[in-house]
Amino acid sequence: MHIPVLLNEVIYYLQPKRGKNFVDCTLGEGGHAQALLEKIKPEGKVLGIDLDPEALKKLKPTKNLLLFKGNFKDLKTIVKKTGLKPINGVLFDLGLSSGQLEESGKGFSYKKDEPLDMRIDSSLNLTAKEIINKWSFEDLYKIFKEYGEEKFSRRIAKKIIEKRKEEIIQSTFQLKKVILQAIPFSETKRGRSDRVLARIFQALRIVVNDELENLKQGLIQAVDILDSGGRLVVISFHSLEDRIVKRFLKEKQKEGFLKILTKKPITPSAKEIINNPKSRSAKLRVAVKL
Repeated sequence: MHIPVLLNEVIYYLQPKRGKNFVDCTLGEGGHAQALLEKIKPEGKVLGIDLDPEALKKLKPTKNLLLFKGNFKDLKTIVKKTGLKPINGVLFDLGLSSGQLEESGKGFSYKKDEPLDMRIDSSLNLTAKEIINKWSFEDLYKIFKEYGEEKFSRRIAKKIIEKRKEEIIQSTFQLKKVILQAIPFSETKRGRSDRVLARIFQALRIVVNDELENLKQGLIQAVDILDSGGRLVVISFHSLEDRIVKRFLKEKQKEGFLKILTKKPITPSAKEIINNPKSRSAKLRVAVKL
Protein backbone atom coordinates (compact mmCIF):
# COMPACT_ATOMS: atom_id res chain seq x y z
CA MET A 1 0.00 0.00 0.00
CA HIS A 2 1.28 3.48 -0.88
CA ILE A 3 1.61 5.83 2.08
CA PRO A 4 2.15 9.51 1.19
CA VAL A 5 5.30 10.85 2.85
CA LEU A 6 5.09 13.72 5.35
CA LEU A 7 1.37 14.11 4.61
CA ASN A 8 0.48 16.12 7.72
CA GLU A 9 3.41 18.45 7.12
CA VAL A 10 2.47 18.95 3.45
CA ILE A 11 -1.08 19.91 4.42
CA TYR A 12 0.14 22.19 7.21
CA TYR A 13 2.47 24.14 4.94
CA LEU A 14 0.30 24.28 1.81
CA GLN A 15 -2.64 25.56 3.90
CA PRO A 16 -5.40 24.22 1.61
CA LYS A 17 -8.75 25.98 2.06
CA ARG A 18 -12.05 25.83 0.24
CA GLY A 19 -11.76 27.25 -3.27
CA LYS A 20 -7.97 27.22 -3.52
CA ASN A 21 -6.09 25.57 -6.40
CA PHE A 22 -2.99 23.39 -6.23
CA VAL A 23 -0.60 21.61 -8.56
CA ASP A 24 0.83 18.22 -7.59
CA CYS A 25 3.76 17.88 -9.97
CA THR A 26 4.40 14.24 -9.05
CA LEU A 27 0.95 12.73 -8.62
CA GLY A 28 2.04 9.12 -8.13
CA GLU A 29 -0.77 7.21 -6.46
CA GLY A 30 -2.54 10.40 -5.45
CA GLY A 31 -2.15 10.36 -1.66
CA HIS A 32 -1.22 14.02 -1.27
CA ALA A 33 -3.70 15.12 -3.96
CA GLN A 34 -6.64 13.32 -2.31
CA ALA A 35 -5.85 14.92 1.04
CA LEU A 36 -5.74 18.36 -0.59
CA LEU A 37 -9.06 17.76 -2.37
CA GLU A 38 -10.81 17.07 0.92
CA LYS A 39 -9.88 20.57 2.09
CA ILE A 40 -10.61 22.59 -1.06
CA LYS A 41 -13.92 21.20 -2.35
CA PRO A 42 -16.33 22.02 -3.83
CA GLU A 43 -14.76 24.92 -5.75
CA GLY A 44 -11.03 24.22 -5.47
CA LYS A 45 -9.05 22.08 -7.90
CA VAL A 46 -5.91 19.97 -7.92
CA LEU A 47 -3.95 19.51 -11.13
CA GLY A 48 -2.11 16.19 -10.90
CA ILE A 49 0.85 15.74 -13.25
CA ASP A 50 2.79 12.53 -13.78
CA LEU A 51 5.25 11.30 -16.37
CA ASP A 52 4.17 7.71 -15.83
CA PRO A 53 0.94 6.88 -17.72
CA GLU A 54 0.38 3.85 -15.46
CA ALA A 55 0.15 6.13 -12.42
CA LEU A 56 -2.56 8.24 -14.08
CA LYS A 57 -4.64 5.15 -14.90
CA LYS A 58 -5.12 4.47 -11.19
CA LEU A 59 -7.08 7.69 -10.68
CA LYS A 60 -10.19 9.10 -12.31
CA PRO A 61 -10.39 12.75 -13.34
CA THR A 62 -13.24 14.75 -11.80
CA LYS A 63 -14.31 18.40 -11.89
CA ASN A 64 -11.95 18.95 -8.93
CA LEU A 65 -9.10 16.63 -9.97
CA LEU A 66 -7.45 17.39 -13.29
CA LEU A 67 -4.99 14.79 -14.60
CA PHE A 68 -2.19 15.46 -17.06
CA LYS A 69 0.52 13.17 -18.43
CA GLY A 70 3.64 15.22 -18.72
CA ASN A 71 6.98 16.25 -17.31
CA PHE A 72 7.08 18.97 -14.67
CA LYS A 73 9.94 20.57 -16.60
CA ASP A 74 7.06 21.79 -18.85
CA LEU A 75 5.00 23.06 -15.89
CA LYS A 76 4.08 26.46 -17.33
CA THR A 77 2.87 24.95 -20.61
CA ILE A 78 0.84 22.29 -18.79
CA VAL A 79 -0.85 24.80 -16.49
CA LYS A 80 -1.61 27.07 -19.44
CA LYS A 81 -3.23 24.16 -21.32
CA THR A 82 -5.49 23.31 -18.39
CA GLY A 83 -6.41 26.95 -17.74
CA LEU A 84 -6.10 26.53 -13.98
CA LYS A 85 -5.60 29.77 -12.06
CA PRO A 86 -4.82 31.23 -9.64
CA ILE A 87 -2.30 28.68 -8.35
CA ASN A 88 -2.12 28.77 -4.55
CA GLY A 89 0.39 25.99 -4.03
CA VAL A 90 2.77 23.69 -5.86
CA LEU A 91 4.01 20.35 -4.53
CA PHE A 92 6.98 18.25 -5.69
CA ASP A 93 7.30 14.81 -4.08
CA LEU A 94 10.44 13.58 -5.81
CA GLY A 95 10.48 9.97 -4.66
CA LEU A 96 9.25 7.07 -6.77
CA SER A 97 5.91 5.66 -5.66
CA SER A 98 5.61 2.16 -4.23
CA GLY A 99 3.86 1.11 -7.44
CA GLN A 100 6.74 2.26 -9.62
CA LEU A 101 9.26 0.43 -7.46
CA GLU A 102 7.30 -2.77 -6.98
CA GLU A 103 4.96 -3.16 -9.95
CA SER A 104 6.43 -1.37 -12.96
CA GLY A 105 8.72 -4.18 -14.10
CA LYS A 106 11.24 -1.57 -15.23
CA GLY A 107 14.13 -2.46 -12.95
CA PHE A 108 14.10 0.46 -10.55
CA SER A 109 14.93 -1.80 -7.60
CA TYR A 110 17.87 -4.16 -7.14
CA LYS A 111 15.59 -6.36 -5.00
CA LYS A 112 13.59 -7.71 -7.97
CA ASP A 113 14.88 -9.44 -11.10
CA GLU A 114 13.64 -7.25 -13.94
CA PRO A 115 14.91 -5.84 -17.26
CA LEU A 116 17.35 -2.93 -16.95
CA ASP A 117 15.02 -0.23 -18.23
CA MET A 118 14.43 2.48 -15.57
CA ARG A 119 12.46 4.80 -17.87
CA ILE A 120 9.61 6.40 -15.93
CA ASP A 121 8.14 7.27 -19.33
CA SER A 122 8.60 4.46 -21.86
CA SER A 123 8.71 6.94 -24.74
CA LEU A 124 12.19 8.02 -23.64
CA ASN A 125 15.01 6.58 -25.73
CA LEU A 126 17.79 5.96 -23.22
CA THR A 127 17.62 2.89 -20.96
CA ALA A 128 19.79 1.67 -18.09
CA LYS A 129 20.70 -1.35 -20.22
CA GLU A 130 22.20 0.90 -22.88
CA ILE A 131 24.21 2.85 -20.30
CA ILE A 132 25.59 -0.30 -18.66
CA ASN A 133 26.48 -2.06 -21.91
CA LYS A 134 27.58 0.79 -24.18
CA TRP A 135 28.88 3.72 -22.17
CA SER A 136 32.62 4.08 -21.63
CA PHE A 137 34.47 3.40 -18.40
CA GLU A 138 34.95 7.16 -17.90
CA ASP A 139 31.23 7.86 -18.31
CA LEU A 140 30.17 5.04 -15.99
CA TYR A 141 32.66 6.15 -13.35
CA LYS A 142 31.47 9.74 -13.65
CA ILE A 143 27.75 9.01 -13.20
CA PHE A 144 28.33 6.60 -10.29
CA LYS A 145 30.56 9.20 -8.61
CA GLU A 146 28.46 12.30 -9.32
CA TYR A 147 24.92 10.96 -9.10
CA GLY A 148 25.46 8.03 -6.75
CA GLU A 149 28.19 9.64 -4.64
CA GLU A 150 29.65 6.12 -4.42
CA LYS A 151 33.24 5.69 -3.20
CA PHE A 152 33.66 2.41 -5.10
CA SER A 153 32.60 3.95 -8.42
CA ARG A 154 35.92 3.22 -10.13
CA ARG A 155 35.96 -0.46 -9.10
CA ILE A 156 32.31 -0.94 -10.10
CA ALA A 157 32.74 0.71 -13.51
CA LYS A 158 35.83 -1.40 -14.19
CA LYS A 159 34.04 -4.64 -13.26
CA ILE A 160 31.07 -3.76 -15.51
CA ILE A 161 33.41 -3.20 -18.47
CA GLU A 162 35.01 -6.62 -17.80
CA LYS A 163 31.73 -8.52 -17.44
CA ARG A 164 29.95 -7.01 -20.42
CA LYS A 165 32.70 -8.41 -22.68
CA GLU A 166 31.54 -11.88 -21.60
CA GLU A 167 27.78 -11.29 -21.87
CA ILE A 168 25.19 -8.55 -22.23
CA ILE A 169 24.12 -7.26 -18.81
CA GLN A 170 20.38 -6.95 -19.25
CA SER A 171 18.71 -7.62 -15.89
CA THR A 172 18.83 -6.05 -12.45
CA PHE A 173 20.12 -9.26 -10.85
CA GLN A 174 22.94 -9.51 -13.41
CA LEU A 175 23.97 -5.96 -12.57
CA LYS A 176 23.58 -6.60 -8.85
CA LYS A 177 25.92 -9.60 -9.10
CA VAL A 178 28.56 -7.55 -10.91
CA ILE A 179 28.37 -4.72 -8.35
CA LEU A 180 28.72 -7.15 -5.45
CA GLN A 181 31.76 -8.72 -7.11
CA ALA A 182 33.35 -5.27 -7.43
CA ILE A 183 33.07 -4.08 -3.83
CA PRO A 184 35.36 -5.31 -1.02
CA PHE A 185 34.17 -8.30 0.99
CA SER A 186 34.48 -6.21 4.15
CA GLU A 187 31.60 -3.99 2.93
CA THR A 188 29.33 -6.98 2.37
CA LYS A 189 30.33 -8.45 5.72
CA ARG A 190 29.38 -5.22 7.49
CA GLY A 191 25.99 -5.17 5.76
CA ARG A 192 26.79 -2.11 3.64
CA SER A 193 26.31 -3.71 0.24
CA ASP A 194 22.65 -2.66 0.05
CA ARG A 195 23.68 0.99 0.32
CA VAL A 196 26.15 0.59 -2.53
CA LEU A 197 23.52 -1.10 -4.70
CA ALA A 198 20.99 1.63 -3.91
CA ARG A 199 23.43 4.38 -4.87
CA ILE A 200 24.35 2.78 -8.21
CA PHE A 201 20.71 2.16 -9.12
CA GLN A 202 19.87 5.73 -8.10
CA ALA A 203 22.61 7.11 -10.33
CA LEU A 204 21.34 5.15 -13.33
CA ARG A 205 17.73 6.23 -12.77
CA ILE A 206 18.75 9.89 -12.49
CA VAL A 207 20.63 9.78 -15.80
CA VAL A 208 17.98 7.79 -17.70
CA ASN A 209 15.24 10.24 -16.71
CA ASP A 210 17.38 13.43 -16.59
CA GLU A 211 15.93 14.01 -13.15
CA LEU A 212 18.17 16.77 -11.83
CA GLU A 213 17.87 19.03 -14.88
CA ASN A 214 14.10 18.47 -14.90
CA LEU A 215 13.95 19.50 -11.24
CA LYS A 216 15.85 22.73 -11.91
CA GLN A 217 13.46 23.65 -14.74
CA GLY A 218 10.39 22.66 -12.73
CA LEU A 219 11.35 24.81 -9.74
CA ILE A 220 11.89 27.89 -11.92
CA GLN A 221 8.47 27.47 -13.53
CA ALA A 222 6.75 26.73 -10.22
CA VAL A 223 7.74 30.16 -8.92
CA ASP A 224 6.48 31.75 -12.15
CA ILE A 225 3.01 30.16 -11.97
CA LEU A 226 2.43 30.69 -8.25
CA ASP A 227 0.06 33.45 -7.17
CA SER A 228 1.35 35.97 -4.62
CA GLY A 229 1.17 34.27 -1.21
CA GLY A 230 1.23 30.85 -2.87
CA ARG A 231 3.44 28.17 -1.40
CA LEU A 232 6.09 25.91 -2.88
CA VAL A 233 6.64 22.59 -1.07
CA VAL A 234 9.37 20.18 -2.14
CA ILE A 235 10.09 16.72 -0.72
CA SER A 236 13.46 15.30 -1.76
CA PHE A 237 14.99 11.91 -1.00
CA HIS A 238 18.70 12.25 -1.63
CA SER A 239 21.36 14.89 -1.11
CA LEU A 240 21.71 15.83 -4.79
CA GLU A 241 18.03 16.83 -5.03
CA ASP A 242 18.01 18.54 -1.65
CA ARG A 243 21.10 20.55 -2.56
CA ILE A 244 19.42 21.82 -5.75
CA VAL A 245 16.25 22.77 -3.84
CA LYS A 246 18.13 24.47 -0.99
CA ARG A 247 20.30 26.49 -3.39
CA PHE A 248 17.32 27.48 -5.54
CA LEU A 249 15.21 28.69 -2.61
CA LYS A 250 18.11 30.73 -1.23
CA GLU A 251 18.75 32.37 -4.61
CA LYS A 252 15.09 33.27 -5.10
CA GLN A 253 14.86 34.64 -1.56
CA LYS A 254 17.93 36.78 -2.19
CA GLU A 255 16.34 38.06 -5.42
CA GLY A 256 13.13 38.94 -3.53
CA PHE A 257 10.80 36.40 -5.14
CA LEU A 258 10.42 33.98 -2.24
CA LYS A 259 10.55 33.82 1.54
CA ILE A 260 11.83 30.53 2.98
CA LEU A 261 9.58 29.16 5.73
CA THR A 262 11.78 26.22 6.76
CA LYS A 263 15.21 27.26 8.07
CA LYS A 264 16.10 23.57 8.25
CA PRO A 265 14.42 20.81 6.24
CA ILE A 266 11.46 19.05 7.87
CA THR A 267 12.09 15.32 8.32
CA PRO A 268 9.74 12.45 9.23
CA SER A 269 9.01 11.65 12.84
CA ALA A 270 10.25 8.41 14.38
CA LYS A 271 6.64 7.17 14.29
CA GLU A 272 6.30 7.85 10.56
CA ILE A 273 9.59 6.10 9.80
CA ILE A 274 8.38 3.01 11.71
CA ASN A 275 5.07 3.03 9.81
CA ASN A 276 6.69 3.86 6.47
CA PRO A 277 10.43 3.02 6.35
CA LYS A 278 10.69 4.48 2.82
CA SER A 279 10.15 7.94 4.33
CA ARG A 280 13.38 7.86 6.38
CA SER A 281 15.48 9.91 3.93
CA ALA A 282 12.77 12.48 3.08
CA LYS A 283 13.47 16.20 3.50
CA LEU A 284 10.78 18.83 3.08
CA ARG A 285 11.50 22.47 2.27
CA VAL A 286 8.94 25.26 1.93
CA ALA A 287 8.85 28.81 0.60
CA VAL A 288 6.11 31.37 -0.01
CA LYS A 289 5.95 33.63 -3.06
CA LEU A 290 6.16 37.33 -2.25
